[in-house]
Amino acid sequence: MDTDQLIRTLAADNDHRARPVGFVMALALLAASPLSLLIFFAALGVRPDAMAAMHNPFFDLKFVVTLSLASAATAVSLHLSRPEASLAGWGWLLMIPIGFLVAGITAEMTIPQRLPMMTRLVGSNSRVCLSAIPAMSLPLLVGSLLGLRHGAPARPALAGAVAGMVSAGFAATLYASHCPDDSPLFVATWYTLATLAVTAIGALAGARVLRF
Repeated sequence: MDTDQLIRTLAADNDHRARPVGFVMALALLAASPLSLLIFFAALGVRPDAMAAMHNPFFDLKFVVTLSLASAATAVSLHLSRPEASLAGWGWLLMIPIGFLVAGITAEMTIPQRLPMMTRLVGSNSRVCLSAIPAMSLPLLVGSLLGLRHGAPARPALAGAVAGMVSAGFAATLYASHCPDDSPLFVATWYTLATLAVTAIGALAGARVLRF
């Protein structure tokens, strides 16, 4: 092969280079989001007092927690899509939403409350929370896994678990606009349990879908 032909071959290979994992994952999540939105509006909808609730810092905190989880998990999952990547040095990002929750619980404990702690923890919507977040997460989880398949994760189950956190974070953000329970204790308990369920599903699916 002469030099000119080699240059043409390399140029052709460069033209067909695979798209970045982050780009593909973003497209897949956007494609999956209408189904999650359909589930949300068909079964739940935004709480009637949402505008008034925005003046409650604990209502706002729910979105800080869920979006920080989605953002941190997205960064970690894209890192894990590389064949040489590990969780070392990146796992701390997943502690950010926990830090917000701890701060919220601490703040709530310092403010006189009308309801007892156990009442605030159990809330009025825990069963809906445990079913709605996983249901809205599943389309997003499929999108996340499809995006990660364009990479080469060395630990497919771990990458799938973090993809579950991505989808649960975005789904929980939707659910937070419906949820009538604003206590950080409720969020720390029931949102976390729902997220763990999606994380487990993601790990099981990732072990199969992301294996090369």
